[in-house]
Order: sequence, then structure tokens, then C-alpha cells
Amino acid sequence: MPGLIRGVARTAVIAGTATAVSNRVSRRQAGRWAAQAEPEAPEPAPAPAPIPAQSAPPTPPPADMASKLEQLKQLGELREAGVLSDYEFEMQKGRILNS
Repeated sequence: MPGLIRGVARTAVIAGTATAVSNRVSRRQAGRWAAQAEPEAPEPAPAPAPIPAQSAPPTPPPADMASKLEQLKQLGELREAGVLSDYEFEMQKGRILNS
């Protein structure tokens, strides 16, 4: 029995030592990686390309009135159902009417 206890104790000491060494190596390696990964000074962002001057933006083709009325009808139904707030309804209505 004493030999069995001695063997178990020796195994426990070896396992504990191995765990401690492994943890220390992991911490050191993580520290090295963190030091390497420290952010350097950010590079300045490239300037946006200039937008060429145009005389006027192209106007979209006029939408037919039946299409606009149908869209407005659908918007009204969405507002009545509570899907759209009054503000959202007015914004979308303005978009449709100004298109």
C-alpha cells in the first residue's frame, strides 16, 4: 500500500508541475502576441475622389399616376394596420409624390 500512495503522490506532483509550467508558457506567449499586436499609428485615409461637376442631376422618368396612387393606397393600409407611424407615412408619401 505505501508504494501505491507514493506512486499516486508522485503522479500528482508531476501533473501539478506540468500544469503550472504549461500555464506559465501560455501566459508568456500571450504576452508576446499582445506586444506584437499593439496597434501602430493608423495610416491616413485616402482623400475621397472628387465628384465631377455636372450641370444638373439627371431626372428620373415620370412615374405614371396609377402607380403612385397604388403605392399611396398601400402606405395608407400599412399606417392603418399600425406598421408605419404617422411620421414614416408622411416621409414615404413625400418620396412617392416627389418621384
